[in-house]
Amino acid sequence: MSKQTYRVCFCFRRRFRLTVSEAPEEIKKVFEHYSDNGLMAVDGLQRFLLEVQKEDKATGEDAQKIIDSVKHFNRKGLNLEAFFKYLFGDINPPLASLGVHHDMNAPLSHYFIHTGHNSYLTGNQLSSDCSDVPIINALKRGVRVIELDIWPNSTKDNVDVLHGRTLTTPVELIKCLRSIKEYAFVASEYPVIITLEDHLTPDLQAKVAEMVTQTFGDILFSPGSECLKEFPSPESLKKRIIISTKPPKEYLEAKEVKDKENESEKGKAGDEEAWGKEVRDLNEADYMDDSDEEDEEDTDDGDKSQNDLAPEYKRLIAIQAGKPKGGLEECLRVDPDKVRRLSMSEQQLEKAAVTHGKEIVRFTQRNILRVYPKGTRVDSSNYNPLIGWMHGAQMVAFNMQGYGRSLWLMHGMFKANGGCGYLKKPDFLLKPDEVFDPRVELPVKRTLKVTVYMGEGWYYDFHHTHFDAYSPPDFYARVGIAGVPVDSVMKKTKALEDNWVPCWNQEFEFPLTVPELALLRIEVHEYDMSEKDDFGGQTCLPISELRSGIRAVSLNSRKGDKYNSVKLLMRFEFVDP
Repeated sequence: MSKQTYRVCFCFRRRFRLTVSEAPEEIKKVFEHYSDNGLMAVDGLQRFLLEVQKEDKATGEDAQKIIDSVKHFNRKGLNLEAFFKYLFGDINPPLASLGVHHDMNAPLSHYFIHTGHNSYLTGNQLSSDCSDVPIINALKRGVRVIELDIWPNSTKDNVDVLHGRTLTTPVELIKCLRSIKEYAFVASEYPVIITLEDHLTPDLQAKVAEMVTQTFGDILFSPGSECLKEFPSPESLKKRIIISTKPPKEYLEAKEVKDKENESEKGKAGDEEAWGKEVRDLNEADYMDDSDEEDEEDTDDGDKSQNDLAPEYKRLIAIQAGKPKGGLEECLRVDPDKVRRLSMSEQQLEKAAVTHGKEIVRFTQRNILRVYPKGTRVDSSNYNPLIGWMHGAQMVAFNMQGYGRSLWLMHGMFKANGGCGYLKKPDFLLKPDEVFDPRVELPVKRTLKVTVYMGEGWYYDFHHTHFDAYSPPDFYARVGIAGVPVDSVMKKTKALEDNWVPCWNQEFEFPLTVPELALLRIEVHEYDMSEKDDFGGQTCLPISELRSGIRAVSLNSRKGDKYNSVKLLMRFEFVDP
């Protein structure tokens, strides 16, 4: 196609939306089946909603509302153009609008919680600015766990938030606390947990206690100095702020300075000893991947250091964190009289899961497990969150300021349950008498059939030379499952040359052994013979809330922001064995 011809075709395309001629043949056949003399009346549309869309409670009134919502000239029904417009419209999304519908009265340990890592960083882990802006952005997206690393400021008389031993520029703690208070419940009324990584002296801890108490006042949940025997429920903690931390290691009393220095000298070997014999044969490089800061956070200081806490600070800690002394089995021991939070790096969890998968699941039935990125992720990248979720880990902590496929999965997972940031874990992860073994391959529970009909909207959201300077784009779609290993797969359509409105009409099948943890991954790329394929949009959808039928699937940018116009028309069908 010549450059001049392409410009003419593009201008024509820009002036007109989808036309009936672009409707896939299967859509036309569906319309013919439920219409009479070219018009789908109320009763025909209702049958379509019941039989194809599987909307069991659809009424004639629902059908009439759809007809009224589509701008055309006949209120008695839909012609093919209006039907096509309805299918591609915002009123036909792939996820049900259920709001918060999970049981929210179980203990916190029964939920996956939308969790941030180093929530104050604007960019990379080594030299970016610290700010309250990424905290605000995370809260607006529904993140419920905010992590703050607190250190003495340069004059040792106040408290800053920064990533220790790096070139990150600090931000004042009080600024972060005030922003948390202002934005905590904008996206969700369920509790916000602040995990503090504490590097303070007792006098500055007392100052933090004063800041926290004055900032949050009555919305602060403070059970006192006693350990909780069971975590309260998200429902009982609505619009409350919860503090979670462990005794500090960085600034102990003089009598413990020598012990601290000895621990630092032991370095990696000391960490391996803390984990016990089960992990002593781990490769040294695996431990070097984790930053000093995270190792410190996850090394227990014992009951002795509890006494070094400022008493008013200690009373603020609702969720106590730390690792018991001893090996991995001791770390995962379930105490019937108290609950706690344990943290592992992504690598530590992967290693522990090989030999102690069921024990991790059992631990997470009462206690909270937090998983964090390994220290070598200095670019603020993330890891596969499914390794945490399939073992029952509630706090799979992610760097929220970046983007990438792992973060897309996180965004997709927490679209469920009204986007409130708390997802009730599947029942199989909560059975104490029949503990789930993540390593066991289960039989197929459901099969998801996905048809990718077509896509449109790129010519509205992208410049006409974005994909190719002299011809229309060559789009292809990638569709797949993120879930337990046996369920995880990606497939792709053929690439269609020179078409702003690609019509693939391809069907894929995905057998699911654990549909409760599965996410549908959807991406569009533009094939480029000489360079890396261009990105054309993405989304991830929780299978648990995916609606059957023909649906309009909006795509997002790399950063997770919804495009104005880019959508795919797809069909989803569930088949039970």
